[in-house]
Amino acid sequence: MSLTRQVAHNMIYQVGGKITSTIFGILALAMMTRYLGQDGYGGYTTIISFLQFFGILVDFGLTLTTVQMISEPNADTDKITSNIFTLRFFSALIFLGLAPLVVLFFPYGTTLKIGVAITTFSFLFVSLNQVLIGLFQKNLRMEKVAIAENIGRIVLVAGIAAVIFLKAGLIAILLAVILGSFANFLINFIFSLKYVRIRFVFDWPIWKEIYRRSWPIGLSIAFNLIYLKADVIALSLFQSQAAVGLYGASYRVLDVLTTLPMMFAGLILPVLTAAWAEKNLERFERLIKKSFDFLMMVIVPIIFGTMLLGERIMSAVAGRDFSLSGTILKILILAAGAIFVGTLFGHVIVAVKKQKQMIWGYASVAVLSLAAYVIFIPRYTFWAAAWITVFSEGAIALLTFFVVWKNTRLIPSGKVLWKSILASILMCAVIYFLIGMNLLFLIFLGAAVYFAALYLLRGFNKETVMEIIKLK
Repeated sequence: MSLTRQVAHNMIYQVGGKITSTIFGILALAMMTRYLGQDGYGGYTTIISFLQFFGILVDFGLTLTTVQMISEPNADTDKITSNIFTLRFFSALIFLGLAPLVVLFFPYGTTLKIGVAITTFSFLFVSLNQVLIGLFQKNLRMEKVAIAENIGRIVLVAGIAAVIFLKAGLIAILLAVILGSFANFLINFIFSLKYVRIRFVFDWPIWKEIYRRSWPIGLSIAFNLIYLKADVIALSLFQSQAAVGLYGASYRVLDVLTTLPMMFAGLILPVLTAAWAEKNLERFERLIKKSFDFLMMVIVPIIFGTMLLGERIMSAVAGRDFSLSGTILKILILAAGAIFVGTLFGHVIVAVKKQKQMIWGYASVAVLSLAAYVIFIPRYTFWAAAWITVFSEGAIALLTFFVVWKNTRLIPSGKVLWKSILASILMCAVIYFLIGMNLLFLIFLGAAVYFAALYLLRGFNKETVMEIIKLK
């Protein structure tokens, strides 16, 4: 099977699984927003965002380091994975255990503080799960991850439905979140037994090597999280939980969208790492250019479509009380475009082992964004949070591109990007004249018009499609 076909098949499995899990995720969001309302969902968003700061201390770059180390020639997968899993488990116990103590010093209500303590268990399962995902990325068997994720989402939706039926409140919703995370981890752990025998291992030389490789990634991700999630914390401190809920609902849609570039970049990282290590520069360059073209083909029409249908999308997803979230989403969708670019080039930086060169960039953006949150959010609420997010993600996209260019002299072609823009303009023209029709009809019609126009503009061709779908 060719490289393009092998990566594409795994991507198709992932996309198929992600479409299903996204449907369940949107269903869970719709159920929670309608049940909890703006204030309640704001509390949920605050709890999750608060814990993410401690979750990043647990990760410390280990997810990407796992993929990088087990993808190298002659790597001992059992030993490396077991050591990383052990390190992750005990670091999770330490750092996540701090969250219920630290939250006591924040001006939150009792329910939010109890919620933080309970939801640490969900983050424990998520952090352990990420190590296993790196194993499946390396073996290009991401359909197993998709299966596990969907089972977790089904458990989550069923749990939320039970909570709503029993009228059990926010804390019970968080228990459903824990059950969903546990189910996801358990299925992935069972699947992983085919590839590796995971056990607790304390091999200090390997731990030292893991730390040497992961600290630049971990520090970069920590700075990254500051400008990504400090907005919600700032909103929760300076504004009402209702404001957090409106912003959090639109940001949740952004989170769903940005799983695609993370998923795709994680899939190609082992291939990129191997190609760079083998000095196969032709393969390395071809994969980056094709990846950039694919990501642009996906995100450009989403940006254009959201500009037209943002309010209707959020009203349909979260309920009429969250229609204002649609206007916020029109701003945040610009950040999504930057995230697609920054995620790809960020993974390229990991593949060529130049993570240290990006630390200053992440740190600078984090400091500027944090200062802007503190200055502007008290006065301009979620509007400031949204525009600062666009600035920070745009800056990171430019910086990651610069570091990649500096080390590889590689510049992706812009032909597919411009063709995607032209096809998206045509798509929007069709939608505009039919704007009063059913939302789902408009979305499917827009997608059909876009891909037909892109094909006619030769943004992709028949040979590429046949290579992807053809099986030996």
